Amino acid sequence: MSQVPKPNTLPAETDNSMQEYYQLQQELLVTTGVLTGIIFVFVWYFYSLSIALNYLLGAGTSVVYLKVLARNVEKLGKEKEQIGKSQLAIFVGLMIVATQLRQLHILPIFLGFLTYKGSLIVYMLRTLMPSNSG
Repeated sequence: MSQVPKPNTLPAETDNSMQEYYQLQQELLVTTGVLTGIIFVFVWYFYSLSIALNYLLGAGTSVVYLKVLARNVEKLGKEKEQIGKSQLAIFVGLMIVATQLRQLHILPIFLGFLTYKGSLIVYMLRTLMPSNSG
């Protein structure tokens, strides 16, 4: 027979899981911000301020994308059965604006948007590396 969890243990586990989720969300946002700052300076130095600002527009949009995605994931299971497409609309809107305005450059904006992927890679590498504390 399967054991039924005690009533007091389930909410504590849920609270702990949500706390871990909020910590992960915060870590990804901070890492994305740090990567954005570092890459912005390098792009400005090696290319131009215009290209760097285009990168910054994409990177800023990636932070908005992450926040919307996190909000949708948080609602998953409570209010929704699946994640909506609102975060995809952010990317599509950005690309439409970039293609319509001549002063914007599509490639730096697109690469800036992918900055959040870099923060995911940093997080993954950090969790895979053995920690020295212990």
